[in-house]
Amino acid sequence: MSESLQHWQPAQAPDNRSLEGRFIRLEKLDPIRHGDELWLALQGPDSDPKLWDYLPYGPFHERTTFDAWLKNHAASLDPHFYSVIDKSNGQAQGLLSLMSIVPDHGRIEIGHVTFGAPMQRSPKSTEAVYLLAKEAFALGYRRLEWKCNNDNARSKRTAVRLGYTFEGVFRQHMVVKGKNRDTTWYSIISTQWPPIAAGFEKWLALDNQPESGQIRTLEECRDSTV
Repeated sequence: MSESLQHWQPAQAPDNRSLEGRFIRLEKLDPIRHGDELWLALQGPDSDPKLWDYLPYGPFHERTTFDAWLKNHAASLDPHFYSVIDKSNGQAQGLLSLMSIVPDHGRIEIGHVTFGAPMQRSPKSTEAVYLLAKEAFALGYRRLEWKCNNDNARSKRTAVRLGYTFEGVFRQHMVVKGKNRDTTWYSIISTQWPPIAAGFEKWLALDNQPESGQIRTLEECRDSTV
């Protein structure tokens, strides 16, 4: 039986407001302000060599090409790109976006996740996704999606850790960099979000994230809210 949506109102489009967290701030991507730091984080000598493996672009060996890529991202409304700013030092250390934005049906996706090495396996990366997910549901979206190459084990583990539900695999879905991509789909729907959000808040809290590192895992914090 179909869910009644008698009082459904279309969601709002993302805007250019910054989103504040404990560890990071999400700012609308600005190539002029963020370009130098993003180049260092994403292409510098200490960058993740596997960062671009499953992305449809990169790596970038020339700064001019990288700057053009950033400029295109910044001009886009869908995807709507954010830079991730480390609040401890004010540096831009990664990118991600809200994309596949369909306000009339309340559907949106977090994608183009491109985190520099200083963000990976840290509270900063988790908080960045949490802030965008929180914003998506606050804007009235009913469904938040996460999609990745089915060969991308790291992204699939991340989706499950973040609380997404596996929905299936679209076989021969895309051709990316001359290779077949089977796409794995995950989602969080609005009725699932409150306990997932509470789990994020517990995990990010000061008593769970002292300087020495996490005490309880995100999964443990989420389970304790159910």
